[in-house]
Amino acid sequence: MNTDKYRINRPLILSILLVIPVFFLLQGRYADTGTNKTYKEDTEKMKYNTLTEAEKQVILYKGTERPFTGKYYNNKEKGFYTCKRCDAPLYNSEDKFDSGCGWPSFDDEIEGAVKQVRDADGSRTEILCNNCGAHLGHVFTGEHFTEKNTRHCVNSISMNFIPAEKTERAIFASGCFWGTEYHMQKTRGVLSTTVGYTGGHKQKPTYREVCSGTTGHAEAVEVVYDPAKVSYEELAKLFFETHDPTQVNRQGPDIGLQYRSEIFYLDAKQKETAQKLIDILKSRDYKVATRLTKASTFWKAEDYHQDYYMKKNGSPYCHIYTKRF
Repeated sequence: MNTDKYRINRPLILSILLVIPVFFLLQGRYADTGTNKTYKEDTEKMKYNTLTEAEKQVILYKGTERPFTGKYYNNKEKGFYTCKRCDAPLYNSEDKFDSGCGWPSFDDEIEGAVKQVRDADGSRTEILCNNCGAHLGHVFTGEHFTEKNTRHCVNSISMNFIPAEKTERAIFASGCFWGTEYHMQKTRGVLSTTVGYTGGHKQKPTYREVCSGTTGHAEAVEVVYDPAKVSYEELAKLFFETHDPTQVNRQGPDIGLQYRSEIFYLDAKQKETAQKLIDILKSRDYKVATRLTKASTFWKAEDYHQDYYMKKNGSPYCHIYTKRF
């Protein structure tokens, strides 16, 4: 019996074993032998902001800064507080109050921004950034500092602050405002969203009146954002890629003037940017129906419409992301 064909080809196997580590190294999946950092840790560096050792002690290892020493303890400026680790919006300055405890205190958070977890000993409730899990501090109830009877006791070192005068606004209408808001809320650099009505003639319109089609208003979303983190052009591209801009006075099953595609620009620069994107789409054979209109009064919609999909833990039925740029 000839057994040559059953013999192990040792040089070939050795070559394969030497090639495999190189392959995974090129793929970025192998440990960095210089720093001994795993691929997962490297990607987290790309995803999250770099932290100082002091910040790590609080944000990652759940430490606590000394009372009355935090940068934002006495801060009374108007603006937004964001997560130091991932830039997610956490608190509005309107909800900040002086509790005398030595740390920044808030009686409410931005919808869906904060996660509550009971401490292992059951004595306190920890609060975390709902986006990245960064440790913020603890939450207490029953102290009657404010009508909401809640105190988020937050470490300054866990947050950044963006003054209101450094933020910018944008207004988009792309069908049902629930879906438009859903995608804008998930964008890094967006600080707050408000759904409402604009573009019509009726003062202080109600949802029922807008749905009648007699007010001239469109369902729209007002976006407040940090231009240092996201540009108006990026938001406008997202607007065009999360609805069908070729449909007239409708979006999928939602039909009516209030569901039209429209950008309400606040200045000439926003108008120029929006028109540039429309021209690009038209050059790609899209029959764009999106209107460009100078922004007028934006009327906030009823509370039950705000953060709708976040409250319902759902997702849009007619605002599906489609890459167009």
